[in-house]
Amino acid sequence: MNYSLRPLGDSAVVIQLGDAIATDTHEKVKKVTSFFEKNPQKWIIDIIPAFTTVTLYYDPMTILQKKKEKLPYEGVCSILSELLSHELEEDSTSARVIEIPVCYGGEYGPDLEEVAHIHGLSVEEVISKHTNGDYLVYMIGFAPGFPYVGGLDPDLATPRRKSPRLKIPAGSVGIAGDQTGVYPIETPGGWQLIGRTPLSLFQPDEETPSLLQAGDHIKFVSISEDEFKEMEGKS
Repeated sequence: MNYSLRPLGDSAVVIQLGDAIATDTHEKVKKVTSFFEKNPQKWIIDIIPAFTTVTLYYDPMTILQKKKEKLPYEGVCSILSELLSHELEEDSTSARVIEIPVCYGGEYGPDLEEVAHIHGLSVEEVISKHTNGDYLVYMIGFAPGFPYVGGLDPDLATPRRKSPRLKIPAGSVGIAGDQTGVYPIETPGGWQLIGRTPLSLFQPDEETPSLLQAGDHIKFVSISEDEFKEMEGKS
């Protein structure tokens, strides 16, 4: 497996596994992440998978005790060269498909008509294209539980808003560039909002706070405003 290493500050190393957002690179990221999760290393503090990288935060003192290099980073590189020289097992975890109900347009999706206008589509066509996509969660970031999702129909790729909103309601579904995503908590943001889900994507009191995880597939399902309110009342 091809990779490169680079330092991140004085206590982290970035394992670079590709240069572009792609499913094959995502599979490498999953494979490396799964390896370290299944084979815990005392020197690793945290594992952060992203689009094309896996970042390992480490304890420098543990590294110095384990390896005799003058710098902890050199010791980490030596250890990783040993660990990653062998063929890693494929991640055997079955991909989950998570259905996310969305009420499109109106107060729930104030930018839906603008997105349709930009692309010369009807509102119905935008909704159809958005719900027919096969979406892969590449990573979680920006805000707790926020999924970075690939698979958006190129016909819907839309630039961010020129003026970001100071408050975006939790559950808002948006488009930015060639990605779509869901805001799990209220936060500022500049994505084009086309709808909202009544599902709670981030519950800090749960053992697994984030509903979505890297590697999940998302299926957006259009619902009515009445269905939205009914589901919201049960959540």
